[in-house]
Amino acid sequence: MYQKENKPEYILCSAVWYKELPLKKPEVLRLRGYSPYNTDKGIVLCGWRHANCLYQMVAIYGISNNEAGESIQGFLTNLNRFVDRKEAMEIALKSGQIKDKNKLINPRIGLFSEDLY
Repeated sequence: MYQKENKPEYILCSAVWYKELPLKKPEVLRLRGYSPYNTDKGIVLCGWRHANCLYQMVAIYGISNNEAGESIQGFLTNLNRFVDRKEAMEIALKSGQIKDKNKLINPRIGLFSEDLY
């Protein structure tokens, strides 16, 4: 685990965790710490917006988002953790990344990248 007690967590970028997409060499990412430490299978793709992640998956795997199996839209944190939209909202609020709570896109669902930048 990369989290340090004195290091505050904040949101880095949008991410989508494709739980069912296979990796040919998972050790390249997993054993070297290049994938979020709290994901145990599949692949996490990151981007400026969630659409960047979706189109990366389509370009790499050649399938539609519906064909990719189970996926979760969320965010990557500075502590190399994947979090879903709801937890991301909590982190962004706590870290001061959200300046105007009244302008959140849909707080019931959780954080959207447009809420941050």
